[in-house]
Amino acid sequence: MLPGKLRLLEFLLLSQGLHLKTHYCNCSSDKIQFTYGKLFQGVLWLTLSSLEGSGCANNSLQRVMRGDHIGTLFHKDAHLWVDMKETGARDMAVAARDGSRRLQGLTSEERTSILHAVADALLANEAKIKAENDADVEIAQQNGISKSLIGRLTIKPGKIAGLASSLRTLAGMKEPVGEVLKRTEIAEGLVLEKTSCPLGVVLVVFESRPDALVQIASLAIRSGNGLLLKGGKEAARSNAILHKVITEALPESVGPKLIGLVTSRDEIPDLLKLDDVIDLVIPRGSNQLVAQIKASTKIPVLGHADGVCHVFVDKAADLEKAKRIVVDSKVDYPAACNALETLLVHEELVATGGLDMLTFALQSAGVTMYGGEHAAGVLNLPRAASYHTEYSALSCTVEVVKDVYDAIHHIHEHGSAHTDCIVTEDSSTAETFLQHVDSAAVFHNASTRFSDGARFGLGAEVGISTGRIHARGPVGVEGLLTTRWLLRGTGQLVNGDRGVRYTHRNLPIENGALASANQSLTNGNATVVSGFTKAASLSNGSS
Repeated sequence: MLPGKLRLLEFLLLSQGLHLKTHYCNCSSDKIQFTYGKLFQGVLWLTLSSLEGSGCANNSLQRVMRGDHIGTLFHKDAHLWVDMKETGARDMAVAARDGSRRLQGLTSEERTSILHAVADALLANEAKIKAENDADVEIAQQNGISKSLIGRLTIKPGKIAGLASSLRTLAGMKEPVGEVLKRTEIAEGLVLEKTSCPLGVVLVVFESRPDALVQIASLAIRSGNGLLLKGGKEAARSNAILHKVITEALPESVGPKLIGLVTSRDEIPDLLKLDDVIDLVIPRGSNQLVAQIKASTKIPVLGHADGVCHVFVDKAADLEKAKRIVVDSKVDYPAACNALETLLVHEELVATGGLDMLTFALQSAGVTMYGGEHAAGVLNLPRAASYHTEYSALSCTVEVVKDVYDAIHHIHEHGSAHTDCIVTEDSSTAETFLQHVDSAAVFHNASTRFSDGARFGLGAEVGISTGRIHARGPVGVEGLLTTRWLLRGTGQLVNGDRGVRYTHRNLPIENGALASANQSLTNGNATVVSGFTKAASLSNGSS
């Protein structure tokens, strides 16, 4: 008979899909520490003096780690777990490429149905996802993780429904793969087409936000790409359950290896060497992370770095409008990469009281402000440690500038080329700002929070690129595509170009694909403006 506490241990292990083999485990209650916290009511740790396996059989340790029933503690799904070292980084990447080719072989309708299946699976498993996320959040809190990071980590109520809705919106968009972009007659009977196609295999390294995994995976499926994902360790449980739910929703014709989850940071260097198998790396995180990855690989890197976003309030601004834009840019979701971090104010607004109005509005919204060189004295604020600070919290820097050109100079010197905005009623000044600020997204009289894939009508985003190649700003499906050329002939030969009469005549695109693409772009822009509530619900402050 087991002591009472060991009976409790056996019950709890069974409830988690684990089994206690007591005839192999000679453990006493003094070797078990119990805890009754919210995270896991039961066993905190269990000390065993030894782990028994057969010394006469081959591969006993490997069998133990696989979870074979040989007198060990094992998880019911352990036989499905494959350590990446055993599989190998190359094998994982090759499997993702094979899955990509299988996915491309499906019809547009079949690929669309996968997105709906994933959306259904997310909703069906919402309780499990929330439980795993709660566990991640509790561990993060116990480890003293910052509030801004916990904010990114937490899957808030309604988030799963929002992600499912975003998946269905993405499924309803026009087919991106195989679109004819250009059609040319090279010579009589020789027709060339430029078409869209997937990049191949994309490696995404992201921090903190588990909902990013769903967005990235959905874009990979829509664009026909294989995907390797490495999330932050603080979201390990959330990422694992989301990956499981998504891959189990994939049809057998594609297979679960289309999307691989890298569970250890130690595997990243091996993956970064695979420039012959992996086609693009997207790091989503700090400048340091992006710089480290760029320095460690020959694979093209699409950098998603800091979001030091500015709002410049000009002397000709409507101050009521400016207050609303400034507060929304900062307060709507302070941890987002498109949130305001620096408020620049025209110097003439100091004397007229405009600066005080703006700072009072921020203060009333709970924002802590730090002053730049000029604003600190005027407003009696503590000095900002740096102009290049991404607070990711209810804090921001305030500075006074001479004019629009001084604001542009400040942004170029201290910004991150993410998203910057001017608030003014002077169209000439606005145009100067729009044309001269060299950022991925530049706005006039609109919150910086609009810089988002869903709000731009992209369906979702894999990240926001502050680089210049090959995509910039919010990167949706189009950023995961490249092109290829299809040439259809009737037996033509080059033969030194003798006997070939080149026409190079542009041909109409069959099915009106190009016109459809242009019309879709126009409609998408109109939707963002007139349907903010819907777009915002899809994004739900995701970036």
